[in-house]
Amino acid sequence: MEVSPIDKVYLDHAATTPPHPDVATAMQPYLEGMFGNPSALYAMGRESRAAIEKARRQVAALIGAGTGEVFFTSGGSESDNMALWGTLLANEGKGNHVVTSAIEHHAVLETAEFLTAHGYEATFVGVDSAGVVDPDDIRKAITGRTIVVSVMHANNEVGTIEPVREIADVCREAGVLLHTDAVQTVGNVHVDVDDLGVDLLSMSGHKLYGPKGIGAIYVRNGTKITRFIHGGEQEHGKRAGTENMAGIVGLGAAAEVAAGEMDDKVGRIGKLRGRLVDGLSAEIPDMFLNGHPTNRLPNNVHLGVKFIEGEAICLQLDVVGICASTGSACSSEALEPSHVLLAMGVPARDAQGSVRFSLGRGTTAEEIDYVIETLPPIIERLRSMSPHAR
Repeated sequence: MEVSPIDKVYLDHAATTPPHPDVATAMQPYLEGMFGNPSALYAMGRESRAAIEKARRQVAALIGAGTGEVFFTSGGSESDNMALWGTLLANEGKGNHVVTSAIEHHAVLETAEFLTAHGYEATFVGVDSAGVVDPDDIRKAITGRTIVVSVMHANNEVGTIEPVREIADVCREAGVLLHTDAVQTVGNVHVDVDDLGVDLLSMSGHKLYGPKGIGAIYVRNGTKITRFIHGGEQEHGKRAGTENMAGIVGLGAAAEVAAGEMDDKVGRIGKLRGRLVDGLSAEIPDMFLNGHPTNRLPNNVHLGVKFIEGEAICLQLDVVGICASTGSACSSEALEPSHVLLAMGVPARDAQGSVRFSLGRGTTAEEIDYVIETLPPIIERLRSMSPHAR
């Protein structure tokens, strides 16, 4: 198969996405003339307030929420922190325990660990070899002091989609709250908070073709949560600080675009993912797919390649214009094997040899074929220099 070289193939959409043209267009006025403070009473302030509420409606529509249940934050990490801190602080007289999984994003794991250093308790539930949390393990971990359970909707590294609905049923029976980090799913698959049964949900703008530095948290009506940032009454008293007008408008626009193109995007990207997995599997021996084989994000291909390190693969791919990663962008500078893969039981040496391709709305069949053509000789060359392959 002859494939013409391509200048740049971006396959790291799980790390960040390029802003959609409609998003940039929507944001532009709020970077120039429309700079009024949304808390001001005069016309410029009222115009800004109206833009925020429009964006709130757009985000709420994407996830099936009420407009009064969506609050803007600086991103997914803040939303995750707010979900754990806010619910625990609001229920101090009731309990002090959080349950989460061993494969969560660091924004959840490090928050839980920080809480344990300040008098709270946390239980970290394991996963199976596909990265799936067993709802029964959540049931066993819940105690009379548990306030909130936090299990991500889909894993940011291996793409496994978790049984959130079943976990929600367990939490409802026990009378505890359920938070899900849906940063990787909102905008990439259909997400409905009622279908999931969650009380809190985190999302991030730059993962769905919106701007960086903006996110949102869904808080179901009636859920007790204490503000995380103090200093004003913005976001209906849930988060202080003058609103990031351009970012909020951009997130709203991105949510509307995502809702409109969801079905076509999911189907097309899923086919390209299958093409990539099948093509590479036929050409590269001693390679395996990490995560659940079918119940996974449609754009995620996380491969384990034996005998070589993932960093070396990514650097060689970069030389030929292909952008990929070894896993979470938030831990890309860490030298340790992925905590996700280790929790799944992948041996440390094999976990070091991982590479993640995450496709996007602009990914083409030509780009996928270029990767299929280019990666096998890179693997062969690296293995020829590796002492582990001998």
